[in-house]
Amino acid sequence: MSVTIEPMAPFDWEQVSAIYQEGIATGQATFETDVPAWELWHATHYPFARLVARADGQVVGWAALSPVSRRRCYAGVAEVSIYVGAGHRGQGVGRMLLLALIVESERHGIWTLQGATFPENLASRRLQQTCGFRELGRRERIAQHGGQWRDTILTERRSQIVGTENGDAASPSTLLDNAPPL
Repeated sequence: MSVTIEPMAPFDWEQVSAIYQEGIATGQATFETDVPAWELWHATHYPFARLVARADGQVVGWAALSPVSRRRCYAGVAEVSIYVGAGHRGQGVGRMLLLALIVESERHGIWTLQGATFPENLASRRLQQTCGFRELGRRERIAQHGGQWRDTILTERRSQIVGTENGDAASPSTLLDNAPPL
């Protein structure tokens, strides 16, 4: 199977939302219980670094970034979302998406990527680790999911290019001007 990583387009939403729903159904991917409408999803994610993995013309996975805060000091910090269709998990699609997302994030001045992963989601935690994320700690009983308190593992990946002594960072005001509302 040949997989390509491409920018997500609005016409991809039907397939993207179906994969999102598969992730929600696992009970291990997100606190969300319903896929939002395109308009809401579009309004809450950065306009850049929205990627799809495509095989044989079909979307088999997707990745996107959302801001973690409207505060200027956190303008280069983004939360990662990655979902792979059930029939394509364990085949390297998630790794391809995450590596491409890292490149795109740095191209747009993001210096820290973060994730909040359910402790039981070992595949996602391994994927993040292989792509340079480190586990910072466990957030206990951070929110309820299906009526049960759940923990998350907070992870981050610091750029080796953006926001370093020798690296360049996009202006926080530029990033915030292009950020969706929280």
